[in-house]
Order: sequence, then structure tokens, then C-alpha cells
Amino acid sequence: MLPFLSLLLLVLFNFLSVSFSQSEFPKGLLIDCGATTKSTIDGRKWLPDKDFVTGGTPRNLTTPVLVPFLSTVRSFPLRNNLLKKFCYVVPVFRRAKYLIRTTYFYGGINGRDSPPAFDQMVDGTFWSVVNTTEDYANGMSSYFEGVFVAQGKTMSVCIGANTYTDSDPFISALEFLIVADSLYNSTDFGKFGLSLVARHAFGYSGPIIRYPDDQFDRLWEPHVGISSTVAGNRNVSVSAFWNVPPLKIFETAQTTNGIQPIEWNWPPVSLPNSTYYIALYFADTRNLSSRVFDITINNISYYRNLNVTPAGACVFATRWLLAGPTKITLTPPSGSDIGPLINAGEVFDLLVLGGRTATRDAIALNDLKDSLKNPPLDWNGDPCLPSQYSWTGITCSEGPQIRVITLNLTSMGLSGSLSPGIANMTALTDIWLGNNSLTGPIPDLSSLKRLETLDLGDNQFSGEIPSSLGNINSLRELFLQNNNLTGLVPNNLDGKSGLNLRISPGNNFASPAPAPS
Repeated sequence: MLPFLSLLLLVLFNFLSVSFSQSEFPKGLLIDCGATTKSTIDGRKWLPDKDFVTGGTPRNLTTPVLVPFLSTVRSFPLRNNLLKKFCYVVPVFRRAKYLIRTTYFYGGINGRDSPPAFDQMVDGTFWSVVNTTEDYANGMSSYFEGVFVAQGKTMSVCIGANTYTDSDPFISALEFLIVADSLYNSTDFGKFGLSLVARHAFGYSGPIIRYPDDQFDRLWEPHVGISSTVAGNRNVSVSAFWNVPPLKIFETAQTTNGIQPIEWNWPPVSLPNSTYYIALYFADTRNLSSRVFDITINNISYYRNLNVTPAGACVFATRWLLAGPTKITLTPPSGSDIGPLINAGEVFDLLVLGGRTATRDAIALNDLKDSLKNPPLDWNGDPCLPSQYSWTGITCSEGPQIRVITLNLTSMGLSGSLSPGIANMTALTDIWLGNNSLTGPIPDLSSLKRLETLDLGDNQFSGEIPSSLGNINSLRELFLQNNNLTGLVPNNLDGKSGLNLRISPGNNFASPAPAPS
């Protein structure tokens, strides 16, 4: 089956412009994970992470590092936390497009020779497995980049232990950088995110190209070894490209001796079966005429008769199916007097967004979290998603609207009070909060029309039983024993047909007044 193609040739249009200044640092937040103080590195401010995360432990590496923010990590406990997530929650501008970069350098913090593998997530979307073993063995850190649009006023990046994690997960740095709306704008960011697979400057052998050459601080790695390297075009007006590549990627190029095709395997990794965004960048080195050639990927036509001029061009596919090794071929037409040329390329995995828990439920759960003195450590990020990393004690519905349907925090050692906001979780069918140390009154829960079980037994609730509980027609079990409740048992609960009511032992209910004789 042929891949679904959405190919566009982008040439220079004078009306395209970018509002970001090359002289300004990229806007956003730089978080030095595990650090306890602010720092300035290469003129940019890095923040400690304590205001963005509640779990984990800051650790200092004893291994020498070249980059200061790699000297600390935040480490998250593995024990009893399998498939539990620990999240950084970062304030963002709603609807802004962000490049998110996570960086990892193990440094032997777990006392083992090799680092653990674990998962990372953005909001309710599974992003990728983090396996830094190969990079660490070569003395290098590992980084991951993704492009996502903020759906709300905060975004979360979460670390979670998967079934093959063998020691504490960790993170070294987290960056949220605002990028221009035009970048990768053929992607529907309401449905998808982009996860970087590879970004290379071909024919270039210097250090990684990034800010200030790339105004959004994307990382362009060097890539040599295909055919021959030539001096590129230094006069391309990159501001007119939708993806706004740095001018420096056009200063070198990969071409052939003579008029032979260029053929090479790229990206340099075997790809999982998925759908990919691919962008290839070209600019002719000559001012005399244009180059024309065909592009194929795995012998499937990607673009025919690409006409590359000194003005430059970008050819991209928004949905291209790939699996395993990838071969790219640039072939000049018969009779051509010059060979093909390429300057750079990017490949992203197209991530289907996992969705979000219904806003009213997420707000209610966060209100409940605030009312508890010791909520579960993994109560951060999206409550229901990714589904394998839902919060401790909750189960969620499936389908287009994700609702919380049960809450079970029995015997969790909880203290604090029960937030009235829990009544906004109108899809709840069961609440089990028994055998904790919760105090204060029982809130009005009459809006929970689907509630079948309410277990508040063996706590320290006080005040009267709300008569509104008797108005919940679906209620079948109400357990209130061993609390400090007072007053009278409401008439609409006492003796209610079909209700299993448990109010003793414990409590200090008044006896009802005797009926007049």
C-alpha cells in the first residue's frame, strides 16, 4: 500500500515572515532538574525545578560534566511505583506552539553501570521510551525533542517506570521553548504532536547547530559520509521558509562527483512501523541555473522533477508510512549536466494525541488533592491518561469524553478533608475512602446522580449526615461507621428501600424524639 502523501514544495514567498527576532533568546522556560538555585549558562537563565514538581529527590552527580545543567538530576523512586508517573507541571500560553526538550545524563546515580529505561509522557500522550544506555556508554547525554500545542494553561511532562525499568528513573533538564506558528504548520496539532527522530545538516562536520544560528534553538546534528561535501549557499532568505531553518544549514551541502544519483540510509536508525513527517531542505550552490532531480524514499516516489534554485526549497510529507531501514535516493534526469544536492533534513514521528480528562473532573480531583494533606505522589499531570499511567485510585471511562467513574483510596493513610468539589465529578458511580483519617463535614453530593456506593467508614468525619444523600436514587451502599458524626440519621436514609446503610459502631447520633401518644 502506498503511503498517504501530502507533499508540498515550499519556495520563497516575500509575504511570509516571522515575528521572532534573531537577537532574542527563545521565549520559554529552562528547568535545571535537581538544581536548588538559579543559574545562568551562556547568557540564558535556568530555574531550579522545585516549583514545577512534587515527587522525586534532587541528586548531585559525582561524574564530571561539560554542561553545568547535567551536574544534577531529579531521581524518582521505582519501589512500589511501577506504572506510576511523576510530572513536571509547567505554566504555558494556551494555544502556543512549544518545542519541548528533555535531556538525560545518568552519571551512575543508581550505583549501576548502566542507566534504567523508562517512559516519558506529555499531558495525556505517551511520548517515547527513554533508553540512554548507548549514549551513556559513549560518554554522552541523550535528548528528546517534540513539538506540541498547549491545550490549556499548563502542560505536563511526566516520567514513569515501565515493566522493564530496573532502577530509579531520572531527568537532567527540561525546556519549554515557544516556536513560531508557521513551524510544521501542515500538522493538525489539535490531533497530533511531533516527536523528533532525526535532524541533520548534510555535509556539515562541525558542532551541533543551535541557537543563535537557529532562533528556536532546535538542534541540527552534523552528518557526513554520503558522496562529497561542497560549499553551500550563504544567501538564502530562510525567514520565508515556513519551518524557518537556520541559514547555517545551507552553508554546506552533500552532492555527487559528476551526475550520479545520491543514495543513502537516513535516518540512521531502523524505524518502528509508524507515520512520519519528513522535511528535506535544498538550495543550489550556483547562480547560473537550477538543479532538477527526483526524490524517492524506499523506491517510492517522494517528489518528481524538483527544481532547486539558489533561492532554496523545502519538500515535506506530512504523513509518510515507514518501517525498518529507510533509503533516500536523489536521481538527476537523463541528460542532466549536474548532479543532485541536499543540505538538511528532519524526520518526526507523528504522535496521535491521547486526549485529556474532562476538565470538570480534572479540576475536581486537583481540588481534592489540595484538600488532602498527603495525597498520592503520582497525582500530577492528566488524571486518566495515558491509560496505563492513570492516577492511583481512579478508574476512567473510554471514548471521546474521558470521565472519572470510580475513586478508591481505601486504607491509603490519608488525612485532611473531603473537598466539596468532588460533587462536580458527575460520572462517579463508586467512592471508597474508608479506613483513613479524613476530618470535617461530609459535603453535599446530591449532584452525583449515578453514585451507587459511598464508603466513608473508619475516618474522623464530623457534623451531621447530609439529608441530600437520600435524594440519590441510585445509591445502594452507604458506609459511615466509626466516625464522629452527630445529629439524627435523615429520614430519607433510615429504612430506605434497597439501601445497605451502615452507621454503627461509632458516631454519636441522637435518638429520634418519641412519637406522640
